[in-house]
Amino acid sequence: MKTYLPKIDLQRRQWRLVDATGKSLGRLACAVANILRGRNKPIFTPHLDAGDFVVVINAEKVRLTGRKETDKEYMTYSGWRGGEKYKTVAQVRATHPERLVMHAVKGMLPKNRLSDRLLTKLRVFKGGDHPYAAQQPQPVTLN
Repeated sequence: MKTYLPKIDLQRRQWRLVDATGKSLGRLACAVANILRGRNKPIFTPHLDAGDFVVVINAEKVRLTGRKETDKEYMTYSGWRGGEKYKTVAQVRATHPERLVMHAVKGMLPKNRLSDRLLTKLRVFKGGDHPYAAQQPQPVTLN
């Protein structure tokens, strides 16, 4: 028996629009990661990129539960000795709220080279406006 490999048609990829207003960060990231991978399609294959493009708007209005706003920290490292920096979710939300969604979606993707290609199809914006209106993104309803 042969393994079926679908033909990935790059021209037929669709654009999806996700509004993050009031959505839980983890559930939003899981849904966006599944769309990026193509898990909502019948031709899903784990090692192929069959997903769609995703535009996330209103990233600053994403919701976190509990005390994560003050207790959860993001660490960056410059590579130099003593170059660790820590920022809370509130600090990241004040400066670059789109990084909250990007970081969460990246954590939901597989840890291999395919995830780098999948992340190039994700566009996150902090306001309600985006420059991808010409692609006519279809709104996605999340639970």
